[in-house]
Amino acid sequence: MQRSNLTDLALVAVFAALIAAVTAWVPGISVPGSSVPITLQTMMIGLAGMVLGAKRACAATLLYLLVGFAGLPVFANNLSGLGVLSKPSAGYLISFPFYALLVGALSTWSVRRQRRWAVLGLAIAGLLGSVLLVHPLGIVGLMRNLHISFAKAWAIDVIYWPGDIIKTVVAAIIAVSVHRAFPMLALRPVRVQQAA
Repeated sequence: MQRSNLTDLALVAVFAALIAAVTAWVPGISVPGSSVPITLQTMMIGLAGMVLGAKRACAATLLYLLVGFAGLPVFANNLSGLGVLSKPSAGYLISFPFYALLVGALSTWSVRRQRRWAVLGLAIAGLLGSVLLVHPLGIVGLMRNLHISFAKAWAIDVIYWPGDIIKTVVAAIIAVSVHRAFPMLALRPVRVQQAA
């Protein structure tokens, strides 16, 4: 196996572990009128996308979900198993790999084109992923599992927007620091085969 493939596997595993650890160790904050806690999951998954790029971030998120579905208590409030898909937060969980994929693609595109305003570009990438994927699928999950109307699900979902903005900006700031420390982490050079 090539060294770059081993590096990719290591990064996927590390970020999956980071997502799980932060989610498991930082308790979800209860929100009045909602049964979906505020967690740091979206911040960590957004950070994975901003640092690793699309494919590796998606793989890390899928690994995190698989570990949780398999029974390890890595979801909010130490939940695990497939039973979480019957909870109001199911739509948010389902959105995570797609969110990582989109944020990773947008972040890579943004950083390669504009390093001067990297924090802004990464924050916009995270917010677009949230607006286009996390919140719509979250609303669908709320409607389906709570048997409520779109209007009621929307009213619950809107509660999470201010926190998501803050978490996305924090993730972007951290990601820029990681890019400065490890400039080739997400933006790997084109591989050129050397002559034997």
